[in-house]
Amino acid sequence: MIFESIKKKLAIIAVISLLSQLPMQVNAWGMIGHRVVGEIADSYLNAKARKAIQSILGTESLAMSANWGDFIKSDSAYNYMYNWHFVNLPGGLDKQGVYNILESEKAPNLYNKIIDLTAVLKKSGSTVEEKKLALRMLVHMAGDLCQPMHVAHKEDLGGNKVSVLWFNEKSNLHRVWDEQLIEYQQLSYTEFSKAINHPSAVQLYNWRNTSLKDCIYESYLVCGKIYDNTKPDSKLGYRYNFEWVDTLNQQLLKGGVRLAKMLNDIYG
Repeated sequence: MIFESIKKKLAIIAVISLLSQLPMQVNAWGMIGHRVVGEIADSYLNAKARKAIQSILGTESLAMSANWGDFIKSDSAYNYMYNWHFVNLPGGLDKQGVYNILESEKAPNLYNKIIDLTAVLKKSGSTVEEKKLALRMLVHMAGDLCQPMHVAHKEDLGGNKVSVLWFNEKSNLHRVWDEQLIEYQQLSYTEFSKAINHPSAVQLYNWRNTSLKDCIYESYLVCGKIYDNTKPDSKLGYRYNFEWVDTLNQQLLKGGVRLAKMLNDIYG
């Protein structure tokens, strides 16, 4: 009995160790961040889009729908969606270099799957279930689109292998941007949305008139700055928050405005 108990414990430890080595790049913003993007988007929907969305999601709000893309990771039936959440881009590219990768990459990624999901939602022959899945994933991936570490380097798993300390707690660069910077603000998603949802008329115009490729390129430029200013094993804390919180807020706000633009365009 003792021997069997030890074997079971060793097996559990082995599984945990294996899971800890798996890529964690598919998380973006954590639950609060994704809900902020959804909540902000809701405030910019036109009447047609709002009606169409309600016909698909019912009483499920965009904010509540926004995390479905992460929740389903617990179901292996959806493993095929893993690559949808990011697109790997090496450092040092100019805009055309980013474009070239986006245009040539055939494997599923953040860029080409947003295009595919948009087509599903526009297609009159799509089933209700196909539309629901596509809408939930589009809402989620619009958040991924503005998370800079989702257009990061393949070799470090989007910053997951870049070890840092966050207020003396072991962490990594991806996790800091997914969750810890946001959680440090100590706001609910509704409080956060109200606090940052004040774009200028110029910002609204520019963000609504940015192509999908350029949305990715913008996040790529922010990602490059993050890499340049966050070295491995850095001790991050108050100063890091002070230096990056405005960037964080703008990325979340962009995500919400651009998600609403996508949905308004889909539904006319």
